Amino acid sequence: MVDALKGYTRKQFLKDLPAGIIVGVVALPLAIAFAIASGVSPEKGLFTAIIAGFIISALGGSRVQIGGPTGAFIVIVYGIVQQYGVNGLIIATFLAGILLIIMGFARLGSVIKFIPHPLIVGFTSGIAVIIFSSQIKDFLGLKMGAVPADFLEKWQAYAMHFSDINIYAAVIAFSTIIIGLLWPHITHKIPGSLIAIIVTTAAVYFFHLPVETIGNKFGPIPSSLPSPTVPHVDWSIIQKLIRPAFTIALLGGIESLLSAVVADGMIGGRHRSNMELVAQGTANIFSAIFGGIPATGAIARTATNIKNGGRTPVAGIIHAITLLIIMLFVGKLAALIPMATLAGILVVVAYNMSEWKNFISIFRGVRSDAVVLIVTFLLTLLVDLTVAIEIGMVLAVFLFMTKMTQFSSVQAFTGEANDNEATDAEAIANFQLPNGVVAYEINGPLFFGAAYKFKDAIRIIEKAPKVLIIRMRNVPIIDATGIRTLHEVEKECKEEGIKLVLSEITSEQVMTELQKARMVFKIGKANIVDSMQDAVKRSNEIIKNK
Repeated sequence: MVDALKGYTRKQFLKDLPAGIIVGVVALPLAIAFAIASGVSPEKGLFTAIIAGFIISALGGSRVQIGGPTGAFIVIVYGIVQQYGVNGLIIATFLAGILLIIMGFARLGSVIKFIPHPLIVGFTSGIAVIIFSSQIKDFLGLKMGAVPADFLEKWQAYAMHFSDINIYAAVIAFSTIIIGLLWPHITHKIPGSLIAIIVTTAAVYFFHLPVETIGNKFGPIPSSLPSPTVPHVDWSIIQKLIRPAFTIALLGGIESLLSAVVADGMIGGRHRSNMELVAQGTANIFSAIFGGIPATGAIARTATNIKNGGRTPVAGIIHAITLLIIMLFVGKLAALIPMATLAGILVVVAYNMSEWKNFISIFRGVRSDAVVLIVTFLLTLLVDLTVAIEIGMVLAVFLFMTKMTQFSSVQAFTGEANDNEATDAEAIANFQLPNGVVAYEINGPLFFGAAYKFKDAIRIIEKAPKVLIIRMRNVPIIDATGIRTLHEVEKECKEEGIKLVLSEITSEQVMTELQKARMVFKIGKANIVDSMQDAVKRSNEIIKNK
């Protein structure tokens, strides 16, 4: 924040001030809606938006990031609350904050960016469907008990109660969606969700419509922050909650850095990913201390901040202060908001999260990406997000390894020029290998997924040659399995009296790994040459000296 405020001017403050106020107003209904959808009381969403929002802006690695509760956490938080209770959620959030700080100091900010896009779209689309599904009860005003957590059981329960639709609730929910969609055509200065809340709340209050409100369900909203309390954590609690805590940390890290990348593109800036993780971790720790829920960077609110002129952390801090003032002075009025209105707002959030265009594009694209997308999507719906991310990552790595293996090949060298080789006097085209010399060329990374190809190619040599040349100009990397394979080949050659010559090791990584494994010493420096011409010369010398 200190760096961002160097040369800060009154002119910029006059831009940050309205941007922060607008974002604060936008965040109000979302904070309440996300908390309720997550299975906790509405004020916990406000506490999170105020505390975490302030810290993320003050400490974050992005100048314009707006933090708080987001829709992506609804699924995780709801599941944790169902299994471990609200106290378990607070501890998991606290632990997630510690994990995020560790990830930041370990400089893992850049690593998280490499999570495959199909996996992100898969679980994001799955979360969107779950959010939509979780709002059907309030959207239609169904008279039923607690909604089951399981996706399929949830829809079975809805099917049994569709005859109990409250027409007033349904009209309010649909009106919320319509207002939210049409209002931006009038102005972008005031969020459509806020107008929808004002209109529908007034209608319910003045016409005494028989629909459930926040006050009916949760009672009055507190008009002050709670006293901070550090949650009790011991080893047994850590063992029980470390998995959900890791899921919160991973998802929080992914979403915050994605949001920061989007913000960079909008303002032409560059965020500090590791500092952003530290800020997110600190924010989640303090959110837990004040009884809040998980927080992360919010893409929509960050974009709103930028579009309204926010360019420094001051705008994010003003957003948090705006929320605090609203809670202190008019928070009690929030109890009048109809649950159907919040359901309508969350249905719009779910639609915006669905990324259905990206989903269809990936589904129609590369088959391996489509597999990762569908598996992650279905696991998010039918099992849980933690399993979806774990299996999705393993599947993505496996499919990538398989694809890389397909690009790796081992071919007998014939001396014929190919399209990629030079045609000048230095070319090695159209010359014959000496009698007693066999050459193989490896193309692609020599790693554990492709090493077997090399072994199989070497084993089909019918008559033991005097010299075996291995051409490695197209080997960019080698791993421990590749080194082991070369070691086995060298050992077998030694036992059968065959001299091994390595040609054209152009990769520094490959040469470094060979030196570390003492392969250069075992093969002999004289037998590691820079070109095929040198390899042939060395082969002639070996044959002549035998």
